[in-house]
Parts: sequence; structure tokens; C-alpha cells
Amino acid sequence: MAVNRPCGTFNENYAKDMAIVRTKFQWGLVIASLILLFALPSFCSSLVLYLVNLIAITLIAVLGLNILTGYTGLFSLGQAAFMGVGAYTSALLTTYLGFSFWLALPCAGLSAALVGVIFGLPSLRIKGFYLTMATLAAQFIIPWLFIHVRPDLTGGTDSLLVAVPTLGNIKFNSQASMFYIIIPTMLVMLLFAKNIVRTSVGRAFIAIRDNDLAAEVMGVNLFKYKLLAFFICSFYAGIAGSLWAHWMRAILYEHFLLMQSIWMCGMVIVGGMGYTVGAVFGTVFIRLLDQFVVYITPVVEALFPHLVGSATAAVGPFAFGSVIVVFIIFEPRGLAHRWEMFKASYRLNPYSY
Repeated sequence: MAVNRPCGTFNENYAKDMAIVRTKFQWGLVIASLILLFALPSFCSSLVLYLVNLIAITLIAVLGLNILTGYTGLFSLGQAAFMGVGAYTSALLTTYLGFSFWLALPCAGLSAALVGVIFGLPSLRIKGFYLTMATLAAQFIIPWLFIHVRPDLTGGTDSLLVAVPTLGNIKFNSQASMFYIIIPTMLVMLLFAKNIVRTSVGRAFIAIRDNDLAAEVMGVNLFKYKLLAFFICSFYAGIAGSLWAHWMRAILYEHFLLMQSIWMCGMVIVGGMGYTVGAVFGTVFIRLLDQFVVYITPVVEALFPHLVGSATAAVGPFAFGSVIVVFIIFEPRGLAHRWEMFKASYRLNPYSY
């Protein structure tokens, strides 16, 4: 029997009911959005493309963190460190071993995933605050290793130059050219993240998040699925790190410190934990906030000349912290929840009450 959805939309079979894009109108929006997205380099400046590339790379890492934290309920403060593992792996493979970027990219994801599983092992015994401290250890240990273990290879405290990705005679050495690597990769990772939470694996993650003891009683293998969540989360970070390395063309351990992990956690909170679209909203919102702070800081310096120096450097952290507090108090389920409410209201119009 057909299932009646709002606004006269009928799902006549199970496949249509499970589809992400259901109607012709939605397909039209998706296709138009993709055409507009891939046409951006033809009419946007390098500054806009820089921001789009930055958002896309960050989104990949945040999607992985959302799978771990939002869907599995395992909090991590080491995502930037795992991103660093992917970045240095890709840089070393392409620079010293002559690997192609296209081969180094999945290798970077796998190396970060394996390191993430190692630091995820404590999740089998501890959770909550204690697990957060365990992942925080990764955030201090891994950058330390970048500096002190074989600094002749990693560059130590200096930048490590990274090879330019190539495809035949094509060199991806500009914002526009890297755009066509970063955006397709982001879209693939986004589609995978959206679909994995709709599978039996995703349902196991959600069961662990809601009540791991009840999940274990129902037959969910906690050992398997907790480590799998860390594996997927870190794999996403490694892919983001590889893209970051070849996009920036030089990497430094300071790119992967604790503050970056905190920013990613903030993106998950603002967007809405447990929503794939929330990771998108949170990443875009926080990155745009960061750019807004860059533009507003000179205005603050002009209005308050006596604050020039260390005080103006606090504008960014103050804005970020204020946004997090506001969302936790007034919108704890994030922008994604507000988006779901808007869609429900639109579908039921004029009876949205």
C-alpha cells in the first residue's frame, strides 16, 4: 500500500521511500545546484574560491567527527591531529617516494584511520569525559611526533613543501584547479556519510549512542562498532589532511593543533549533532564567522585604538565562544533542527500549525 507523505507526495515502493532525492523538483534543485557549484571558478574570484575550498576540506573532517560524535556518541578532541597524519602521509609519499597524488590520497586516509583506531581503543573501557581525555592525548602526542621524529623528513618546526597534484600534463596548482579535486571528493564523502547512517552499521552506531549497554544486550558488538566509528572518523580526517597538504602546497605542525579540533567540535555543535546536513551548516557558519572576524577586527582596532595588540587577537575566540554558548542555551539541537522545522512547516503549509 502506498505511503502518503505531506503535500500529496506518495512513495509507492520501498526504494522510493528510502531515496534521498524523491521528487522531480528535488532532482531539479540538485542538478541546478551542482551545475552552479562547478561553474563557480568561471565567475568567482580567487578569494571566493579559497573560501569554498577551505569550507569543503573542513567539511570532510567535520563529517567524520559527526559520525563519531553525533551518531555514535563518542567524543573526540583529536580530529585535527588525525588530519595531520593524513597530511604528512600524503606529503611524504608524494615528495620522497614519488607516489601519485591519486594513490597517496587513499593511503593518507588509511594511515589516519589506523592511528585513529589505536587512540580509539580506550573507548572499549571508558566513555564520556575520560574518553575525551584519551583523545586529547592524541592531539598532543601526534604533533610532538611530527616535530621530533625524523625532522629531516617532516621538516620539524619548519614547513614541509608538498608536490603539486598532476593528471597527465595537467597541474593542479591554483585555487580554480584544486577546486575540481576538492569539491568532487567532498561530494563523494558527503554522500557516503549520508548513506552509512541509513545502513545497519549506522543503526548500530545510533544504538551505541543512545544506550551502549542495551545495544550490547541486543547483540551489537561494541568492540567492532566503536572501533569502526573511530576508523571512519579518522579516515575522513586523513582525506581532509591530504587535500589540505596539496592545496596549501606546504604544511606545518601548527596547522593541526588543539584549537583546530575545538573549532571542528564547535561546527558539529552549531550544525547539530547527529545530522549530516548539520555538519554542512555548522562548517559553513563557523568558517564564514571566521572570515567575518577577519574583516571586523580592523574596525574594532579603529574604534578602540588602545586595544590594538593582544586584545584584538581575542576577537575571534570571543566570537566563537559566544556563538557556542548561544547555541547550547537557545538551540542545543543546532541549525539542522531549525532546518527540519522549516521543511515540516513548508510541506504542511497552510496547515503548518
